[in-house]
Amino acid sequence: MGQGTGIGRVRGLGSAKHGSHHWIVQRLTALGNLTLTLWLLFSILTLTNYEHETLAAWLSQISVAVPMILMLISIFWHLKLGMQVMIEDYVPDTALRLIALTLLNFYAFAGAIFGIFVVAKLAFTGVAS
Repeated sequence: MGQGTGIGRVRGLGSAKHGSHHWIVQRLTALGNLTLTLWLLFSILTLTNYEHETLAAWLSQISVAVPMILMLISIFWHLKLGMQVMIEDYVPDTALRLIALTLLNFYAFAGAIFGIFVVAKLAFTGVAS
């Protein structure tokens, strides 16, 4: 080998400059999730009943649909960031890691798009089918 110690091989290379951004975005999405989830809880508690028609009419309001879409984006982005860290840290096989990250990206994107579509359909038509 003859490469010296592990620290000797990496000394002077510096950081990859990606970890802090990922960490900050994860904390910001967590703060957004907390804020928007509290909004959702208090908004739902102010409803008179929880029948389908009432909830559909409530969700069709623009003042409800926009925060709901923001909450969906924030939740799925936070999910993707957290699961990405777990996969990168605990899946040792490179090929399996790539497959898991690809499936995670598809899942997060599809889940967010599906939720946004449902909220937008209710907001624009006022009907859920």
